[in-house]
Amino acid sequence: MTDVEIGPQGIRLGQFLKYAGAVESGGEAKTVLEAGEVRVNGEIEPRRGAQLHPGDEVALGDRTWRVV
Repeated sequence: MTDVEIGPQGIRLGQFLKYAGAVESGGEAKTVLEAGEVRVNGEIEPRRGAQLHPGDEVALGDRTWRVV
C-alpha cells in the first residue's frame, strides 16, 4: 500500500487516480471506473466525482493507495 498525501480538504476520485499515477489521463480514469476496476474502501466505485478523504483506500488491479 502506498500513502498519497492530498491535504485536509479531500480530492475527487478521478483526480486522485491521475495524481497517484494509477492512470495517465482523465479518459483512462473514466474507462477503468466504468469497467468496475476501481474499489474504494473495498467497494466498487464507478463515479469519477466521488469525494475521497484522508483514511480512504483506493485499489486498482493489484495496487492500493491510502489517502493521507
